[in-house]
Amino acid sequence: MALPADLAARSALSRVCSHCSVSFRRQAGARLPNGLFQASQRQQQQRSVHSKCPPPRAAVDNNVPKPAPTSVTKRFSSGFAFGSNAPAPTKTEKKRVLEADDLFHSFTNSPIPEIRKRAAFMRQYARCNHPDHQPHGNLAPAHVDFECPDCGIPVSCSKEHWADDYEKHLEICDTLRQINEDDHDLRSGRFFPEFEYAGPQIDEALINMTNWDTFLYTRSFLAIDDDRSMRQATRLLTYPVTIASVLHELSPYNLKSGGRLTAEGLKSFSALRYTLHPPKNGGGMDIKGLRVEAPPVRLFILGARAESSLPRDVWVQLAHVFPGSRIHLIFIGPESMTNRDNEFPLPPRTATNPFGAIVEDRVWPTMKISTIVDYYHTLHKTGHFYPYDPYFDCFVMFHPGLGHPASSHEWVETLPMLLETKAPIIVTGYTQEDMERDVAWVNKTAHGEFDMLLEPGENRFRSLRWDLNDLDPQDVSAGNWGVWAFRGKRYETTRKDSE
Repeated sequence: MALPADLAARSALSRVCSHCSVSFRRQAGARLPNGLFQASQRQQQQRSVHSKCPPPRAAVDNNVPKPAPTSVTKRFSSGFAFGSNAPAPTKTEKKRVLEADDLFHSFTNSPIPEIRKRAAFMRQYARCNHPDHQPHGNLAPAHVDFECPDCGIPVSCSKEHWADDYEKHLEICDTLRQINEDDHDLRSGRFFPEFEYAGPQIDEALINMTNWDTFLYTRSFLAIDDDRSMRQATRLLTYPVTIASVLHELSPYNLKSGGRLTAEGLKSFSALRYTLHPPKNGGGMDIKGLRVEAPPVRLFILGARAESSLPRDVWVQLAHVFPGSRIHLIFIGPESMTNRDNEFPLPPRTATNPFGAIVEDRVWPTMKISTIVDYYHTLHKTGHFYPYDPYFDCFVMFHPGLGHPASSHEWVETLPMLLETKAPIIVTGYTQEDMERDVAWVNKTAHGEFDMLLEPGENRFRSLRWDLNDLDPQDVSAGNWGVWAFRGKRYETTRKDSE
């Protein structure tokens, strides 16, 4: 009996390497059933994925370009499906605005309207950091107004203060110029081959997670030879790959010297790895090949903001890294629908969907994504996700701002509930200072009630692209710069024999 078209295609694709699958997709992409290979054109929408910062950085979100509508996605489908054989741009397609050698422009005089609006926002809210404006200085606070000619970003209230503090500004001037050019490149209208991601991983090819280069190579990504293209690619991939680098059986974080993994961490992550790397069970596509499957691994992304709006092809990379298991991503947080305005209004809260969750069920045959616009502690009290199992559950918090003065109060009620689950909690930070502040807050709030699983340190798969805080031009950070992990303490019971 002939197999259905979608099952036959999946069976064929599972037996070829990722290079061949990409070639097959380009040649016959138009004939593939929907859902097998979602076209990578969604990366072409050129979203500016704003860093998820704790307040007071939240105001910057208003200046981030919104995602392109669905019609734009459809326009680019043929171009991504057939690569070099893409048709000529139509009148409705976005034309190239800037060439590769014309990416540096001052924010105020930028040819990109979104960047000019960003400059106006900075002039209205960002403060000059000259010592004269500090509390011990002799001048009142003032907004930035003068743009450095070397980086093109408003950094001082006047040319005199910029020149007077020029030596300090030189420490980040080159980085600010790089941010300037990267932002213009993202909106230049060029074709982005770095956003065409690799497909399924064959069983015989092991993934090397030593660094970005080895990961992209062993995952059969298209070669990225340009530093700027690498920065643009890692800005999105850092979210799923950071999770994978901690949970994978070939994780670079181990018990060796400098590996940062603790003995308790080995216990917790070994449980998850047992589920994420199941042995072959001899299953097939016919009735005789049916086998009992384990429940999906649930990854709770708490305090979700920018990461919830990432193109789904980015998150599907997790399914390719763990092809033998099913994964359920659950984005939770009051701002988890940021940059997803085209999906409003939210579903009504009903008896079958009490929290109005948005469910994307067929992102990939082994991956499902749910989004809930609510606080985690509200869900925890209802027992909505109960029971929790260390073999199937893991919490992830990207830049949560646990120790930030403006956002730490939002986590006071949540932290004890997370520790109660005994499931691992992976946390990232923008900078070393941001990460250490979060660690100190957890130590102070739950002293003696948690075990460190992964010692704090720099993330091997941090974003290589730098981000600028529009409220403070001197504040430069990188997405997921640092990573660490902890969980609620497990108390071992001992039996004392009676004499």
